[in-house]
Amino acid sequence: MRQLLYVTLATAGLCAGLAGAQGVPKLSGAQPDPMKSLPAAPLERYVTDDVRQMRAYPEQPPVIPHSIEGYQLSVNANRCMSCHRRENVQGSGAPMISITHFMTRDAQMLADVSPRRYFCTQCHVPQADIDPAIGNTFTDMSELGAAGAGSE
Repeated sequence: MRQLLYVTLATAGLCAGLAGAQGVPKLSGAQPDPMKSLPAAPLERYVTDDVRQMRAYPEQPPVIPHSIEGYQLSVNANRCMSCHRRENVQGSGAPMISITHFMTRDAQMLADVSPRRYFCTQCHVPQADIDPAIGNTFTDMSELGAAGAGSE
């Protein structure tokens, strides 16, 4: 019985060694220098024209059509609110944040922004002018010939 156990363990170890040896890099010999400095990829250019982008689907969080570089977004400060808070939109010309941002999980209205909606960049992102890594084949329903209600 003991011999069978040794043979089984030896066979399993041999098989594991052969299987692992095929995709494992060598531990000795000429290797690329991991500390070598490589050129950094260029930074993306953010769209800063303040033109509101059309949303790709209902309930999509709108993208940020301006630069947010240097904006402080922490528990103590939220620079977005200096323009998008209800009290400031008339002077800034910015759109007011959605009323859904004033609701709790239980749909109870609050006097100020809900803590779960306070960190804007959880959902909203600045629009960058880059070539996409993967092509987009999205087609809007209106382009597919879907007619809106009451359009007949």
